[in-house]
Amino acid sequence: MIVISPTELRVEQRKYFELAEKEQVIVKRKDKLIELVVRKRTITNEDLLNGVSAEEVKRQVHNHIDKLFDK
Repeated sequence: MIVISPTELRVEQRKYFELAEKEQVIVKRKDKLIELVVRKRTITNEDLLNGVSAEEVKRQVHNHIDKLFDK
């Protein structure tokens, strides 16, 4: 296990992401411990192709807000 600071993570991000694949990496932020967790990919390429863009989400949220104020 290795414990690092947020600054170390920012400076050496690639190094610690790769290290997290082999051993436990903990980022100590004030009184909190945040663990870097590596998981197998659960989102498929098809999911990414069928996903909603940020612009589409923004448009839908704006439409919803407009409807709330139309009442």
